[in-house]
Parts: sequence; C-alpha cells; structure tokens
Amino acid sequence: MTHRARKRFGQNFLHDTGVIQRIMQAVAAHPDQAMVEIGPGQGALTLPLLRACGRVDAVELDRDLIAPLSDKAAAAGTLVIHQADALKFDFSTLARAGSRLRVVGNLPYNISTPLLFHLAGQSDYIQDMHFMLQKEVVLRMAASPGGGAYGRLSIMMQYHCRVTPLFDIGPESFRPAPKVDSAFVRLVPWGRPPVRVENYTDFDTLVRQAFAQRRKTLRNSLKGLLGENDIRACDIDPGARPETLSLEQYARLANRLVTTTQGR
Repeated sequence: MTHRARKRFGQNFLHDTGVIQRIMQAVAAHPDQAMVEIGPGQGALTLPLLRACGRVDAVELDRDLIAPLSDKAAAAGTLVIHQADALKFDFSTLARAGSRLRVVGNLPYNISTPLLFHLAGQSDYIQDMHFMLQKEVVLRMAASPGGGAYGRLSIMMQYHCRVTPLFDIGPESFRPAPKVDSAFVRLVPWGRPPVRVENYTDFDTLVRQAFAQRRKTLRNSLKGLLGENDIRACDIDPGARPETLSLEQYARLANRLVTTTQGR
C-alpha cells in the first residue's frame, strides 16, 4: 500500500512487528468484543485486531487510506470504516447492547489532548482504551502532585480513568520516524469517579483556571472563583501552588465553588 504520510493529519505509521505483538498482548482482544480503532492508517493494528475479534469499527479522516485498507482487510474479518474526524465523532453510536467499546489507536500527536478529553466525555460507553501517544503526554496523564508534569491533564484524566503506562516505543518503530519518543498506555474508565464532584462544569472551570498561570499561588490563580477564606475552609493553604494539590483537594475546592455560587 503506497501512501505518503501527511503532516496535517499527524500521520506516523507503525511498522515494528515486535511492538505490534506487544500491543496485541496488552489489548488481549477477543471475539464479539466491540472493538474500535482510531486512525487505522495502513492497517498495522487493524489486521491483527480483525483476526482476534472478527469485526472492527475504524474512524479514519484520510479518505485516501480507506479503499486500500478495505481491500487489504477483506480476508481478515469485517472492517467498517467511518470516514470522520475523531474529534467530532459520536463514539456512543458504535456501542452495542450489553457491551461497551474497547478503543485502540495510534493517536495523532497534534490532536491527542483534545481527543482524550472528547473520549473522556463519552466514557460511559467505553470499557477501556489503549493508545500510542507522545511519551510526554502519557507522563502528564499519569503524573502525581508536586512534579512539573502534573497539571490539568493529569487531574482530569485521573478523574475519569485509571491511567496505566505500559511501555515506551522508540521513533524507529514508525514511518516516518517522529522526533519524540512514544508510549503505550491503558485507560480504564471508573465505574464511579474516585472523588465526589457536585458540578462537573465547576470542577473543570476551577482546574482550568488554576493551571492557566501555574506559577501563581491559589489565592491569585483562583481569584474571581474562590477567596482566601473559601480556600482555607477546604483545609488548603491559599499560598500553595496548583501543582501541589491532589485530585481530592481539587474536588473539595470545586464543591466549595458550588456552595458559594448558590449562596450569591
């Protein structure tokens, strides 16, 4: 299959058979599972997924890849390709009665963060997700409070999912080789979030504002949302910096915001 990778689509095609084997072992796909692949590209993962499951729904933006991939996959199983932008795609439409989606993909680095948030918003329909991502993004998702990698992505993804980095992947495993290292990660949506958040919109707003200027202390970064007394009422130091707070502490602040908003 001859296709020149397109930079505007963030295409870096996986070709390393050893990495593909490790991915398949990690995903452990079985027949009759509702398997969805984002960005199947030239089919490096699509074909083994088809052989394992019998059917795969794939979301692919590049229409020039669709016909060659369909031909290549015809003998391996039933491949249903949805020509669409994954950032706008409603994944809930692929969920089958009685089973949730298993999502796999080599995500384009240029849209990985907004796509992760898009999928997190549809996590009620998802059993698990396995993605190849820029290693830096995986480190940020799995980061703990106190480090430079810890931020909004860490908090919001850990609110939605259990984040498990699995293994690193070098640039030489892709064609063309990216200029950064990659990592493979497993995301499993919680049946129930690990912390209680009374209003998700307030929670998202507060976390976003806290990290908009992460060098500021909470008393300054949360100005207009919570005052110093409100922050202290949550048993949190207003002089603390955003990257030092845990997910549970952000939930406390967000729930305080709900209370103060209702009292206005």
